[in-house]
Amino acid sequence: MSKFQYTPENEAKFQEYVSRYPKIDSCMLPALWLVQEQEGWVSPEAMVYVAEKLGKTPIQVYEVATFYTMFNLKPIGKYHIELCKTVSCMLCGSRELKQHIKETIGIDAGQTSEDGLFTLSEVECLGACGGAPMFALNGEYHEKLTKEKVDELIKECKNDN
Repeated sequence: MSKFQYTPENEAKFQEYVSRYPKIDSCMLPALWLVQEQEGWVSPEAMVYVAEKLGKTPIQVYEVATFYTMFNLKPIGKYHIELCKTVSCMLCGSRELKQHIKETIGIDAGQTSEDGLFTLSEVECLGACGGAPMFALNGEYHEKLTKEKVDELIKECKNDN
């Protein structure tokens, strides 16, 4: 039995989701998303829990969780920067922005700052090619980024803390 459990509110949401699907295993993505909303990431214990709830093996849940970049498989910082790394953003300067973020915050893609404030992830297309280069900051899109705009956003995050 897994140590992880949904909160009562998330258990109610899970049960509501299950009622929408003809097969319970179709509920894997929403079940994992509930975990991430609750914990900020999807731990191995939570994957075992989801497997038990869906009648799947833990490896089947792991395969899904590791396939989608939207799931964090380790704890992340308070501010999660998801930098688009695909063609439009790359051609418009995302590589330079990545280097600037690395120099400004002191972390590379896949890392979290020592103070726990920032995590930088490189992700596949976020569907905002017309606003390249862009990143999502805690899910909020910021487009047509420059080094100056990135500096403003980072400063806002630090001041908000």
